[in-house]
Amino acid sequence: MIGLSTYAYFWRGSERVPEPMTLDDMLRDTAAQGIRLFQICDHAPLADYDDDRLAALRALADELDLTLELGTRGTDPAVLRTYLRLAVALRASLVRSMWTAGDDRPDAIETDRRLREVLPEFEEARVTLALETYEQVTSTELVAIVRSIGSDRLGIVLDPANTVANLEHPADVTARCAPFVKNWHIKDFAFSREDGWVGFALTSTPLGAGRLDYDGMLALLEPEARGINQVVEHWLPWRSDPETTTRLEAEWTTLTIDHLRKKNSND
Repeated sequence: MIGLSTYAYFWRGSERVPEPMTLDDMLRDTAAQGIRLFQICDHAPLADYDDDRLAALRALADELDLTLELGTRGTDPAVLRTYLRLAVALRASLVRSMWTAGDDRPDAIETDRRLREVLPEFEEARVTLALETYEQVTSTELVAIVRSIGSDRLGIVLDPANTVANLEHPADVTARCAPFVKNWHIKDFAFSREDGWVGFALTSTPLGAGRLDYDGMLALLEPEARGINQVVEHWLPWRSDPETTTRLEAEWTTLTIDHLRKKNSND
């Protein structure tokens, strides 16, 4: 299934624009584009929602015929339990997280211990916990943890654009992680020269306009056969003004969705 993330609304939902989109606005906009999945990722206010507000959010998703997924950061058992509770309340079957969160940077032994502590609760609730590939840990380390624990409810969120910053090639990361992938963040990327040719910038592009070998990844991952959702994100640098930035963000989303629909038969 093709989905959108809060990261596809990064600027439109930010305080840098005159009228930021709310989470409800994002859900409605997602449904208006014919998309049936929305991933609420790194949206801090969600953790403070009370039961009534969670019920209202789930009711809106039902009205719009949207499946929800959630995203947080880190492996602190207290945080993961909070998001498991939210996932159950919102009927979300997947929680994306990351190995580290701010200054909380556990080693492999501690990460293993934490995950083993909470995974029985995820298994009982039938919610998948998936850790994202990114530059703070190698994909080899991530795969080792997931393989060692060996739970059907633990996997990987593949986002090879992130790992470029740690000098890991996207094709290598994809091949290494493929057996364990539960979720796929779709974010094409490109390198561009900074002004004066002083260094490079790594930013995203609409899918198909950058360096990501989407076709190769698609063939290897077989997301439709394996039930791997593809969630659109962006790294769009701020442009000259809010109007230009938000217009481009919306255009990038449309272009990426169109590309995905051409490549995937069921969406």
